[in-house]
Amino acid sequence: MSAKYYHGTGRRKSAVARVRLYPGTGSIVINDKPADEYFSRDVDRMQVREPLNVTSLMEQFNVMVKVEGGGVSGQAGAVRHGIARALLSANPELRKTLRDHGFLTRDPREKERKKPGLKRARKAPQYTKR
Repeated sequence: MSAKYYHGTGRRKSAVARVRLYPGTGSIVINDKPADEYFSRDVDRMQVREPLNVTSLMEQFNVMVKVEGGGVSGQAGAVRHGIARALLSANPELRKTLRDHGFLTRDPREKERKKPGLKRARKAPQYTKR
């Protein structure tokens, strides 16, 4: 691979993905595994490829990703966000397309903290009248 690459950092929930785009043939490697092996669900695989499919650049870049934290769907979302940001650094003219499909927006939803006196963030203990 050549030394020239474009990078982007994607985040979702508590997952963080560091993405590098190299000029290439369209292979996607996540944590040293092919994307199809890393993500077992079709929904997650599709989500990772979305920014490349929308911009029609699937066969122009090899994608290398290091992702950590969070769960499976959070990691897939983080990878998608990272790929979109890396594509933006490769070609700033793609901003409108990526923005229109919502790939550049960081999903701000995080797990709410548990509150004292409650079982979870909002679930109250069962009320008993007598």
